[in-house]
Amino acid sequence: MSASLLVELFTEELPPKALQQLGAAFGHCLQDGLMRAQLKDRDPHGTRCFATPRRLAVLIQNVLPKAPDRGESKKLMPSKVAFDAGGKPSAALTKRLEKEGGSSTSQLERKIEGNTEYVFLSQTIPGITLAAGLQIALQEAIARLPIPRVMSYQLADGATTVHFVRPAHGLVALHGDQLVDVSVLGLKAGRITHGHRFQGVKDIPIAAADAYEEALAAHGQVMASFETRRDEIVRQLAARAAALKVSLGAAADYALLLDEVTALVEFPTVYAGEFEQEFLAVPQESLILTMRQNQKYFPLFDAAGKLTNRFLIVSNMRLADPRNIIDGNQRVVRPRLTDARFFFETDRKLRLEERVPQLANIVYHHKLGDQLERTERIQLLAGRIARALGADAALAERAAWLAKADLLTGMVGEFPELQGVMGRYYALHDGEPTEVADAIEAHYRPRFAGDRLPEGNVACAAALADKLETLAGMFGIGQQPSGDKDPLALRRHALGAIRILIEGNLQVSLDDLVNWAFSVFPAGMLGDARTDLATFIFERLRGYLREAGYTANEIESVLCMRPVRLLQVPLQLAAVRAFASLPEAESLAAANKRVANILKQAAAKGESFTEAQVLALKEPAEYKLFEALKTASRQATPLFEQGDYTGYLKTFAVLRSPVDAFFDAVMVMVDDAALRQNRLALLADLRSEMNRVADISKLAS
Repeated sequence: MSASLLVELFTEELPPKALQQLGAAFGHCLQDGLMRAQLKDRDPHGTRCFATPRRLAVLIQNVLPKAPDRGESKKLMPSKVAFDAGGKPSAALTKRLEKEGGSSTSQLERKIEGNTEYVFLSQTIPGITLAAGLQIALQEAIARLPIPRVMSYQLADGATTVHFVRPAHGLVALHGDQLVDVSVLGLKAGRITHGHRFQGVKDIPIAAADAYEEALAAHGQVMASFETRRDEIVRQLAARAAALKVSLGAAADYALLLDEVTALVEFPTVYAGEFEQEFLAVPQESLILTMRQNQKYFPLFDAAGKLTNRFLIVSNMRLADPRNIIDGNQRVVRPRLTDARFFFETDRKLRLEERVPQLANIVYHHKLGDQLERTERIQLLAGRIARALGADAALAERAAWLAKADLLTGMVGEFPELQGVMGRYYALHDGEPTEVADAIEAHYRPRFAGDRLPEGNVACAAALADKLETLAGMFGIGQQPSGDKDPLALRRHALGAIRILIEGNLQVSLDDLVNWAFSVFPAGMLGDARTDLATFIFERLRGYLREAGYTANEIESVLCMRPVRLLQVPLQLAAVRAFASLPEAESLAAANKRVANILKQAAAKGESFTEAQVLALKEPAEYKLFEALKTASRQATPLFEQGDYTGYLKTFAVLRSPVDAFFDAVMVMVDDAALRQNRLALLADLRSEMNRVADISKLAS
């Protein structure tokens, strides 16, 4: 009879950043192993994974005590080999039956395959027991866990070495209320689990598998479910913040911290702490980072989003009088904030521009020089881009010159995540123009998917220069990404440049940007990888557009034209989509594809054709197409020049009938060379006029 199965591994403290993944992997690996053994049906519902700092567990419903027996028909040998002339079993068959466990001839049957009759042995294979199946599944799950770093430790016998993520001290395996006889990591399964290290019952007997979570909560002061524990922390954080009339800030900003603290506690309780107001004179980004990253605290903000001197602590202890916990945490955070203040005050004693020459002491890349040489290249490139954008080139160059100086500050040395952010604060303190300071912070953007873009053309120029210098340098020395490997984040740099150009609506040519990026390097330092880099950027653009919801055919119809101004691409795609919705679109796309093939074949044969001549037209159908094309082109050209790409493409919908009539009535590749060339020229004109926005033939299925 099926029942719920509980398996728990009790361990020393597991790595918090990997806990949720370890818990899910442990549970799902066991479930998959039981399914393969036919001890569990294929329905994945009803399985619950548990993970706390000191345990990995899973509760799987509807598990059988023994897998069903199964019939098997095994081919043995041809009938003429199995039986002699009198129909009696041959020596070969007798020997084979002995090998198969002494099976009887009554289990044999004959079947014809092809032109030959074979003898088959029909057997019943007993299903595997739960103990045997779970033993295999448990060993496989342990072996397949995504362990970030494996530990080696000896068992109590002093001789056996075990390899696991952390030393394991207990194993529970219950099927319903019955113990399952399995062992792993030197542990034999029992029914005793353990509660909270300080506030729960040490040894808790589990009566039945389904009673596990309730028993831990009631006697052990442990919330076994990671999700339940996380939800409880969220509830308490929100309630405490509301009581203090403050906020936790954007949920995305503390999502990773929330997962981490969930993995650090078994019975969460939220307390509020505070620090001295004077620390708020330090840039709030550094205070937020030290609290979240080093102390695992949740900083609190006022209605305007400004940091307050209050923070929330997620503790593993629930006490009636938590003063010692709160006071202890307040004492611990104070030195951290003092360090941040010291770095900030010390850094401001030296101007950013005085730090720039010291960048020569930092190697950027052994083939590309030091950070000062790189800064000089970015500065030159930022000025060129700014002039193309109509921005103040002097401000862009100043921002680029100072952009990397904060790498030499104590604050960024302690918190590398604050690169650019601290540069902005120090630039403002030095009296630099606001646009320069803002560009220093923004030149790293976007740092990740969905991040904000630089604001203003000065900042955009600095950001593009930083990314394109990196891309040109790495491509020029042959350091392109390979497969899934991209240690220098070149894909992110390319996507960032694409977002800035498109979403920033920047009127600058991609070809110019690539050429300028290569030109700022000394002669002979780089190979000519301009084409490779442009192709790489277009590949990233394809992915960007797919995520925006465009189809592969729509994207290819535009990108095969190699547009140089990327901000036009979304407009072109919108026009293509509008055109594709017209009833004439399918026919015209197919006709365009046919035209492209005819012209390609003609060119391969050495045919020459220029503009079609009206006097050379012979057939009514080709004359009507000629006139219809000229009329549509006169109407469409102004729309194209105005940037109305949708109107431009829709104008050519009237060509459906004359195009269909042309192909029905006119032979293009006739023997008369002059007539053939004029008809090819007419088709070339048709393709040229219709495909200024996109290659419509790519829409044909």
